[in-house]
Amino acid sequence: MNSGNFTNRRKVIAAALAGGASSLLPSWALGAEMTNLPMAFGERELIAFPGKKPMIVLTSRPPQLETPFKYFDNQIITPNDEFFVRYHMAGIPTTINPETYRLKIGGNVAKPLEISLNDLKTKFTSQRIVAVNQCSGNSRGFFEPRVNGGQLGNGAMGNAVWVGVPLKEILKAAVPGKGAKQVSFNGLDEPSLPSDSDFIKSLDIDHAMDGDVMVAYEMNGTGIPFLNGYPIKLIVPGYYGTYWVKHLSQINVIDTEFSGFWMNPAYRIPDNDCNCIVAGAPPAKTIPINQFTIRSFITNLTDNSTVNADKPNLARGIAFDAGYGIKKVMFSQDNGQNWQEARLGKDLGRFSFREWTTEFRPLKKGPLDLRVRAFNHAGQIQPMTASWMPPGYMRNVVETVKVTAV
Repeated sequence: MNSGNFTNRRKVIAAALAGGASSLLPSWALGAEMTNLPMAFGERELIAFPGKKPMIVLTSRPPQLETPFKYFDNQIITPNDEFFVRYHMAGIPTTINPETYRLKIGGNVAKPLEISLNDLKTKFTSQRIVAVNQCSGNSRGFFEPRVNGGQLGNGAMGNAVWVGVPLKEILKAAVPGKGAKQVSFNGLDEPSLPSDSDFIKSLDIDHAMDGDVMVAYEMNGTGIPFLNGYPIKLIVPGYYGTYWVKHLSQINVIDTEFSGFWMNPAYRIPDNDCNCIVAGAPPAKTIPINQFTIRSFITNLTDNSTVNADKPNLARGIAFDAGYGIKKVMFSQDNGQNWQEARLGKDLGRFSFREWTTEFRPLKKGPLDLRVRAFNHAGQIQPMTASWMPPGYMRNVVETVKVTAV
């Protein structure tokens, strides 16, 4: 990234994000275009934050920006300016000097390290992974009964080409000591009040050393956008975005299970086969949220679309899972009574979106309920009925798109 251009961009971002706490939106966003998500109280602002196309705004301080779902029909790789944004801390960095930025590795290691961005790019072997980043609460707004938390539609996800360094290579250079159990990760975003908990996440040491987890410095062929974690970001393929720490600055090897707020009690799911409970009931036991559930979507048709009743129509979309690989995608035009197998597109890697397409000829004129269902190589299948949990995480029910054949 050109340092001069970055300096100008960060000044714009700093000015945009430093608005008074009393305003829901920065002054430059007033009079924004509105959109409606297909849920109760679904009216949202559509605003182009710095470096982004118009995005659905959940909050602006800290920025929580959802990708309009129509963008996912454009291409399998989500462009940087269409990629969703999720922060937890209002104290996000607004100025970062790439020349002095350092990644610190400490804790139970024989060789504590401070790695510059140049060292990261030149002294370690690079790695390329195409992987989906998805917010744990993606689709929370569709839970019934409704749950607390940001009422997101289906757009808090994105698929990108990440380039960086395998985390295991960095840890090997630091030489973890005996008894190492987990690795914790912190970024430059900070809580507004000293009494609030800093956003720190952790992974088991074996997971951190698996070769897929990486420290990325490039996203879709360029520097990582500021709002997505510039200059470096933790990439945890197949795991929900809560682990993908932005503006990564500190890695610690620890001998215990990390018990900070954002691992416990936050981001926990019921510890049972379905990770679900009866609506309104408390979970008997919980574990940290972890791998994606399997999902698929129709992207080129939406509720209220029209299709031709007298000739073939094209349906297309995306499917993904935690990295086991999509085996097949089935499509139905009659609300799941009959199914046909779709054609899978190019395989960009087991952590990527997988495109699917199929042709269908409506059986009659009038309303049609279209459904799509994904199957993976681990035997996982999208459920036909939605499960429920208090935080509103991990929704992956087979979706229905209502169209009309004319």
